Amino acid sequence: MNVVHVVVSDAFAGVEAHVARLARTQAERGHRVSLVGGDVARVREAAGPDVTHLPGATLLEAASSLARARRDADVLHAHMTAAELVAVGAASVRRPRVPVVATRHFARHRGTSAAGRTAARIVAPRIAAQIAISRYVANAVDGPSVVVHSGVDAAAGERGAADREPVVLMAQRLEAEKRADLGIEAFAASGLAAHGWRLEIAGDGALRRELESLAARSGLVEHVHFLGARRDVGTLMARAGLLLAPCPAEGLGLSVLEAMAAGLPVVAADAGGHAETLGGLDAAVLYAPRDPAAAGRSLAELAASPARRDRLARAARDRQRRHYAPEVQVRATDAIYRSVL
Repeated sequence: MNVVHVVVSDAFAGVEAHVARLARTQAERGHRVSLVGGDVARVREAAGPDVTHLPGATLLEAASSLARARRDADVLHAHMTAAELVAVGAASVRRPRVPVVATRHFARHRGTSAAGRTAARIVAPRIAAQIAISRYVANAVDGPSVVVHSGVDAAAGERGAADREPVVLMAQRLEAEKRADLGIEAFAASGLAAHGWRLEIAGDGALRRELESLAARSGLVEHVHFLGARRDVGTLMARAGLLLAPCPAEGLGLSVLEAMAAGLPVVAADAGGHAETLGGLDAAVLYAPRDPAAAGRSLAELAASPARRDRLARAARDRQRRHYAPEVQVRATDAIYRSVL
């Protein structure tokens, strides 16, 4: 099957990582795969040599790239509204028309602006099938969706709690919707700094200075380390003791899945996709959203019990390999492609 993925972007965040990983696994399974959009160097690294990458930073650039890539495509797979618009336009000029499949990554209707809502009215009737990355997203978006969870690679090695550093890791963009401020407040409430633990924050964004000020006001300057944007998050996860995911509206949470794969225990807001990935693993894992005191108690409980963290890590790793592996995602996605061909 010849598949062309489209994302109108020059970045490499959660959506682009999702697309690159899916494209790579599809190529490994024998599909011919092209990917339009995303940061050129990072997409090529993540997608691998068997995936053809074309630029797509803007609507015009993506449309130009797709004009070349669509010629013998069986399926166009669009990610986010701008990509849907480009894919629908490309599909309409080929006969027979190539089907467009859309993946919904965010728990909201299409179009956050007047232009976006206009685009949504154009593309929605022309989408052959719609995928949602979680049940939470499927329940929030417009139109029926099939839930196909994102897949992440299993991490090599199994490092137990005794071999990990006293580090609470946060790996996320420092933007308002991610609520890193709640993570800093949770770490303060946990009291772990007094026991030699530190909070490491991997990521950057508009709120970095504000968050640095919050850490200073909380008396945590020596215990909160801002690492900036990192390309070695896997290495950070391999040595950290806990991952904290405070976002109260995460569609699914790739960093949580990556932590599960790495055997890194997670404490997360009981909201969004976190309930699907982590529900039922341990009573301390999920806490009431926007309640840093509750998050702090969960961190303290797990930090105090290496054996409990090891049990949680094993259970989470097993769940990830059964339900959130790239091969599982590709099989489910292939079934959707076949249904529209």
